[in-house]
Amino acid sequence: MPRYNQTAAFLSSTPGGFPMDLPASITDSSKMVKSSEIVGGCQCGAVRYRAASLGRSSVCHCRMCQRAFGSFFASLVVVEGLVWMNGQPRYFASSNLSKRGFCGNCGTPLSLENFDDGLVEIATGSLDDPEIAPPTLQINHRYACSFSDGIGDLPEPDDKTVAGNDAWNAKVISHQKP
Repeated sequence: MPRYNQTAAFLSSTPGGFPMDLPASITDSSKMVKSSEIVGGCQCGAVRYRAASLGRSSVCHCRMCQRAFGSFFASLVVVEGLVWMNGQPRYFASSNLSKRGFCGNCGTPLSLENFDDGLVEIATGSLDDPEIAPPTLQINHRYACSFSDGIGDLPEPDDKTVAGNDAWNAKVISHQKP
């Protein structure tokens, strides 16, 4: 698939930088998966949430998501029944259509919430168990960084480097909260 630069013209023609003609299968939350333990939160533990069910899980390659997550893409999963159990996120209205929730203490990206349709997505990496929401779709793929499709093909480090990383990781005392 060819890559295109996300231009100011694109951003002005689609408010918020998101295409407005997404297929129903992308936004449909009727295929929700229910789980008894859908919980997550930020790194420092100041903000915690619970959700009743999960829907479509995706990665978005738009420039807004890249910036919001400080990454090549954002992993998001549609949720229903979201309850902020501990603390409240701070919000940044990243467009006229949506706001992004994050922890005001540690900066962890937490949510993408639409003003117009009430759709709420949680940052998959903020789930206590992100394995429950494997991505099933790429959104705005034509705006992906040119190298993102090849990341899985990058070589893994040699045994000496792995051993060095393991030794370094063994010394780490994480201040992140579950």
